[in-house]
Amino acid sequence: MSASTHAADIEEGSALRPKFDAAGLVTCVTTDASGELLMVAFMNEEALNKTIATGEAWYYSRSRARLWRKGESSGHVQKVLELRIDCDQDAVWLRVEQGGGAACHTGRRSCFYRRIDRDDAGAPVLTPVDAERLFDPAKVYR
Repeated sequence: MSASTHAADIEEGSALRPKFDAAGLVTCVTTDASGELLMVAFMNEEALNKTIATGEAWYYSRSRARLWRKGESSGHVQKVLELRIDCDQDAVWLRVEQGGGAACHTGRRSCFYRRIDRDDAGAPVLTPVDAERLFDPAKVYR
């Protein structure tokens, strides 16, 4: 990866020049092959390099302050089918084959299993959608 601040190089060039934020991270959106949204996470340079090199999804956990390979605990590895970067190279999109059928640590297919609605008074309330658990997290994460 190389550094460049020229918009034409970043937006139209063929060189990978990711713009990591002040914390050294880029946002990563992960979908399955059909485009179903599975999760949003972060990558640092090492995670991006390992993802490219191995063909498996690697991320950086802000809460644990460490690199992690998706599926290292659960066995639900994400095999990368396609890796894209956005126009200004500050966000990554992974299309993956989701091992185990579930991406969320709660046991659900997607991390986006609640819709934001409004109750009768107009206050935000979370409504489960596609919230079926595909595995028991207590049994998978020991």
